[in-house]
Amino acid sequence: MSDRLPETDLTRHRRLREQGSLDRADLDAILDAGFVCHLGVVIEGRPVVVPTVYGRDGRRLYLHGSVASRSLAGGGPVCVTVTHVDGLVLARSVFEHGVNYRSAMIHGVPRKVTDPDEKLAGLRRLTEHATPGQWSYARQPNRKELAATTLLVLALDEASVKIRTGGPDDGDGPDAELGLWAGTLPLTSTWGAPVPDPVLPPGIPAPEHIARREGTGRG
Repeated sequence: MSDRLPETDLTRHRRLREQGSLDRADLDAILDAGFVCHLGVVIEGRPVVVPTVYGRDGRRLYLHGSVASRSLAGGGPVCVTVTHVDGLVLARSVFEHGVNYRSAMIHGVPRKVTDPDEKLAGLRRLTEHATPGQWSYARQPNRKELAATTLLVLALDEASVKIRTGGPDDGDGPDAELGLWAGTLPLTSTWGAPVPDPVLPPGIPAPEHIARREGTGRG
């Protein structure tokens, strides 16, 4: 299978083409570095954008929500976005300021997962995507909980990827003579120490798959 993303009318890079990527590995890396996306849909003629958790399984994306959520009804086209901000780009001119980032925009028509076995497998993928090891550690959903959960699956066939790295672009222009500082202000995120539930009985430590993430980054 091709490792290149196809260009379509929806995914063609028309602005800042140098920041665009057609490498499927870049798409996978952006999705794997996060677990919250923004789902854009049209409901009764009005655009709605909803944050929700997701999990990637190969070339499929699972999206999770409640059966009461109209945004996860499925059947119509959607746009899913994931963005990671890596820092501010502070130039000598405000006009030249920017952001270092990695972003993915996915288009398609999701399918509602109704098969119980596929739904359970999709929820496992979604759980393991956010917290590897948690599916086997915690109680798994029962039939009532599965019935109250909506799971959509979206093929990763039509996607646009953009990545911006590096410093300001005005170092060789007239503003370089202003004597002002310019550069980047990196932004990183790390997991903190696990905080136990206040009603947790004494003597129950955080499991290793959670405790070992303290101090590590994601994204």
